[in-house]
Amino acid sequence: MKADHPSQSSPPPGADPDFAGPLTPAVYQILVALAEGEKHGYAIMKDVMETTDGAVRMGPGTLYGTLKRMLEAGLIAEAGERPDPEPGEERRRYYKLTAQGGRVATAETERMARIVRAATRRGLGGRRGAFPSPA
Repeated sequence: MKADHPSQSSPPPGADPDFAGPLTPAVYQILVALAEGEKHGYAIMKDVMETTDGAVRMGPGTLYGTLKRMLEAGLIAEAGERPDPEPGEERRRYYKLTAQGGRVATAETERMARIVRAATRRGLGGRRGAFPSPA
């Protein structure tokens, strides 16, 4: 993916060669939302707000611009037509994770987990503001 996750370092040994990480927060949150299955745009926005306890509110401009770039990059695809759409859902586009999108999401999750483990080993986990005093 081009502008959404500029490469700042080589992927670790055994990592997906398609992954150049890190991902932008919007891209990662959308991949996480779609990991459970197909969703339309409004459902993705709601999922992001719920999974972040309201800390991240993705507006329509960010969402649909990011979805467009993710479609172009092959991370997601439009899902097929709904056989019996609910009233009002006829025009909604549903999105799903592609195999590449799943690999990229997994690689990013593993990358972030390594960072969190390193921070925790250095005493940065747990209580907020529990940083070592300057010497």
